[in-house]
Amino acid sequence: MLCAAPALPANDADLARLLKGIEQRYNNAKSLQVSFNETYSVGGRERPSESGMLTLRKPGRMRWDYQNPPGKLFLSDGKQVYLYTPQDKKVERMKLKETDDYRAPLAFLLGKLDFSREFQDFHWKPAGADYDLTAKARSQNLPYDSMEMVVTPDYRIKKLVVTGQDGSLLTFLFDAERVNPRVDDTIFRFHMPEGAKFADEEGE
Repeated sequence: MLCAAPALPANDADLARLLKGIEQRYNNAKSLQVSFNETYSVGGRERPSESGMLTLRKPGRMRWDYQNPPGKLFLSDGKQVYLYTPQDKKVERMKLKETDDYRAPLAFLLGKLDFSREFQDFHWKPAGADYDLTAKARSQNLPYDSMEMVVTPDYRIKKLVVTGQDGSLLTFLFDAERVNPRVDDTIFRFHMPEGAKFADEEGE
């Protein structure tokens, strides 16, 4: 039996339907959980891939629990951002609105996603049963220059590629997405790992 699904866009008029479908899926979500695989390259040099579980909750709260490398944590409580790297037992922290970390733009998945406000120069093409969508950032004051999404017929983002102003590429592959899972707000509270210290307190 065939499941009903939105048809692939056939012309530019349907681009608006594609964008609206993505916006409605994520703007209507209050929480989201998805597994991720992350790769980063700059200047032709690629670092080892990393993977784990991402949990998001409105407004602006997110938690990246890394399984590879084990123990790494990137967390936002909606105001502050914390990055813990267990190999050096350091915690970097800054205000969410000031961070240039490429994971921060993913907060838009649980914010007010508005493609026309954030991006321009849209292009799309069929990618098998999916959509391949590219766009440029409207503002030059952001750390990223453009993005590419691979989106399923039910408007789920399964791949996101962020191109930085420096030519770097940050690629996320998403799987096993759960919309509106029950999430305990306490997971977005940062607790200092044993033996760790804030990087900005070194030497004090």
